[in-house]
Amino acid sequence: MGHIPYGRQDVTAEDIAAVETVLRSDWLTQGPAVEQFEDAVRRYCGAGHAVAMNSATSALHVACMALDLGPGDLLWTSPNTFVASANAALYCGAEVDFVDIDERTYNMSVTALADKLAKARRNGKLPKIVMPVHFAGQSCDMRSIGKLAQEYGFKVIEDASHAIGGRYLGKPVGTCEYSSIAVFSFHPVKIVTTAEGGMAVTNDPETAERMRVLRSHGVTRDPKRMRAAPPGPWYYEQVALGYNYRMTDIHAALGVSQMKRIDAYVHARHAIARRYDEALSDLTAVLPWQDPDCYSAYHLYPVQIDAKRTSRTRGEVFARLRQHDIGVNVHYIPVHTQPYYRALGFADKTFPVAERYYEGAISLPLFPALDAARQDSVAHALREALA
Repeated sequence: MGHIPYGRQDVTAEDIAAVETVLRSDWLTQGPAVEQFEDAVRRYCGAGHAVAMNSATSALHVACMALDLGPGDLLWTSPNTFVASANAALYCGAEVDFVDIDERTYNMSVTALADKLAKARRNGKLPKIVMPVHFAGQSCDMRSIGKLAQEYGFKVIEDASHAIGGRYLGKPVGTCEYSSIAVFSFHPVKIVTTAEGGMAVTNDPETAERMRVLRSHGVTRDPKRMRAAPPGPWYYEQVALGYNYRMTDIHAALGVSQMKRIDAYVHARHAIARRYDEALSDLTAVLPWQDPDCYSAYHLYPVQIDAKRTSRTRGEVFARLRQHDIGVNVHYIPVHTQPYYRALGFADKTFPVAERYYEGAISLPLFPALDAARQDSVAHALREALA
């Protein structure tokens, strides 16, 4: 059967041809393919503007900068995420804190958020930005988070790295109806890939322009943004301290080609998830719950090994699956338990739901090219590991 990874890109002959066209063109970077990719994502999501970058981490950083996060400010995010979500706040010199997760969706708990906000108001230290993370491709309860944002006066950045192609209340993730900015990732294991890459989408033209300037050294060639009248077409000005976070045309061309198949990819992921649901329904493992308000992009299929229902530990089940050459993974080690964040003062048992989830979590293989035979092998191996 061979190795079965937990995620894998799907690159077609059309994708290769699109990249080859760029390689044979005059523009390897800062050319037309980036704008084409931005337009494809913007139109798909129904957002006003899209700004491509070299990674979702870069996009999260620039999104925070564009909303003026800085020293003395506070950002809250989920502990059940990759470290990049929290790191973006620290890059800006801000402080970071976390909001515990919901037991069923593994997303930021609206109840926990509301309770924490009420306490923060009494203590006089409300967050400037809240960054909910759409874990495994399923949107957070953005309508409720949006209402809290209006009540408490914070901005919202959606870390939608897992969720392009998903929907919330019937609309695409990335419409930014309840947020200032949403960020997508195009890493090879994500829904569509540019090899490495990210995108920030927003409905605010000024925010979009700030992100464009910040992704490219803080430099502008727009005369309307310059302090001096340009003496000639060569002239540019640095108006902010930015970074070189640009996406190349090579990566963007792959993204444009991949976006043509995004709905087919998400449909295939749903079919695989339904098959897991049926094949594993009688096991002691806890299967992922889907909120009826959401249509998940199904980036991940996380199961939980419940210590109360089986004598096997997560570590034992994980090891047995790896022995069968099944590349299971764990998403995520709670950020606040990482050594760097412990040194900032975070301690165990601070966010107990996220910690309990992590103790039992295993992500099973899920990618569009996973055929029925290999999926049956995964299900059979999990059944044996739990026996």
